[in-house]
Amino acid sequence: MSIVVLDTNTIVSGTINPDGAPGQVLAAGREERFVWVISSVIIAEVFTALNRDRIRNVFRLIADDIQQHAAALERETVHTAITHEVHGVATHPEVDLILATAVSAAADYLVTGDKQLQALGSYGGVLILSPRAFLDVLEAERA
Repeated sequence: MSIVVLDTNTIVSGTINPDGAPGQVLAAGREERFVWVISSVIIAEVFTALNRDRIRNVFRLIADDIQQHAAALERETVHTAITHEVHGVATHPEVDLILATAVSAAADYLVTGDKQLQALGSYGGVLILSPRAFLDVLEAERA
């Protein structure tokens, strides 16, 4: 079974739009079609993103909804400590921490909507795919 890290963008997008590709990736994670690995950094970023006024207002999220999403992340994922440092690979230090999570977890895939990360193709032995491309991988594994 593949070890997969989902970046903040994928988790937040999938949470607020369960019908899109990121939402389908989250559903596949909940169905245990892959080992979903996360770090405390990613959980904190997801919590912060879901608490932004613009997100809460547009998607009508209340504090209880956000707490439930955070609790689900805690339950549905395997936690990893960041043991590898990554600096200056991505355009933002926060994204370097996502890469560091994937490398630390010895992940097979990092699923991200970040086009610059996708352009890398891979980093530290981790393949970097869009949510749509990762869904294709999951379908190929089923066949």
